[in-house]
Amino acid sequence: MTSATIDQGPNPTDEFVKGLWKQNPVFVQVLGMCPVLAVTNTGLNALAMGLATLFVLLMSSTVVSLIRNLVPKQVRIVTYILVIATFVTVVDYLIQAISVDLHKALGAFISLIVVNCLILGRAEAFASKNTPALAALDALGMGLGFTLGLLCLGSVREVVGMGSLFGVSLFGAHYQQWVVMILPPGGFFTLAAWLLIFNHRKQKQAAAAVAAEEAA
Repeated sequence: MTSATIDQGPNPTDEFVKGLWKQNPVFVQVLGMCPVLAVTNTGLNALAMGLATLFVLLMSSTVVSLIRNLVPKQVRIVTYILVIATFVTVVDYLIQAISVDLHKALGAFISLIVVNCLILGRAEAFASKNTPALAALDALGMGLGFTLGLLCLGSVREVVGMGSLFGVSLFGAHYQQWVVMILPPGGFFTLAAWLLIFNHRKQKQAAAAVAAEEAA
């Protein structure tokens, strides 16, 4: 009796974890830079935008996977955009119902989730080719990774720029605020610093892997 290699398909755990670190949308793939740079002037704005994107990504990827065999390939992109736009509208109304001030702070960037290349890219590259369960795991991992990236930027910018985190003062009234950090240039400075940290860590890991192979 001969043994046969069985293709087990994508590993669910790997599909979830990859978005958090190995393929992080912000620090590795550098996707969705408009909201990353525009709404991360505070931790609350960053968290709200991250969760909104996570919801749209999760729901749209699941629906795209469910209908993947029903949609003709000629109209698949239009169909995906329609699905994404539907959930963006839901998120828009939800945020407006929860907090009008938060809705005003995020502004047009809620609607721009429709054209976020991360969401459409996952729908086309992954959800349309895999089962709903795998599509949901992939979307959840990518969405959490995107939220984590926004939080990393928003937290640093708010702490340094305003001396607070989620509106809670950390250093007292005498703290000298770095106003530039909550302005558009601060987004570029903070993103550059985080990218430097991530790339440095990746290089160290690659060097350690090469050293381990040579030692073996």
